[in-house]
Amino acid sequence: MKVNRILGSMLAVAMVLGFAQCAQNNTPAPTAVPVASGELKIAYVEIDTLLANYDFYQDISEEMLRKEENSRLLLAEEASKFQKEAEEFQKKLQNNVFSSQERAQQEQNRLLKKQQELQDLNDRLSNELALESDNNSLKISDSIQSFLKEYNKTAGYSMILSKVGDNILLVDPAMNITNEVVAGLNARYAASK
Repeated sequence: MKVNRILGSMLAVAMVLGFAQCAQNNTPAPTAVPVASGELKIAYVEIDTLLANYDFYQDISEEMLRKEENSRLLLAEEASKFQKEAEEFQKKLQNNVFSSQERAQQEQNRLLKKQQELQDLNDRLSNELALESDNNSLKISDSIQSFLKEYNKTAGYSMILSKVGDNILLVDPAMNITNEVVAGLNARYAASK
């Protein structure tokens, strides 16, 4: 389903951006330093749950679905018009309606040009939707990262992990801060409206 594809691509881009930001940091990685277990404070956020409950993400997803549907309808309308013209051309050709072979060739060339324009429209709309989806993924990722930085000023976690599916095999559910993060994100988003 297209919704899952959009949600999946936005999630994938957000995750890739997070890793890319780490990779872009040109400072050498610090060497591992043993930490007493009481000093290391780790939490995790279930990304699927976060996205399913984050109002900003839901609003962006709904807007993308509307735009995708509008594009689909526009393409279907234009394709239908083209199909009717092509069928009409075929009928005229079969009934020898054209005054000359040259006139028939001109009409065929016009239809071929229109077919190419239809393909160009499809490509343009697809590219626009993909670009907007990428931009939306960046907005979501930036929003979450920005919130977590502020949130962690008082929470004081050494590390906040993202849990997607079963990428973390075993974890104490007490380390799950998803609901707190969702509530904070939604409160911040509501205030910005």
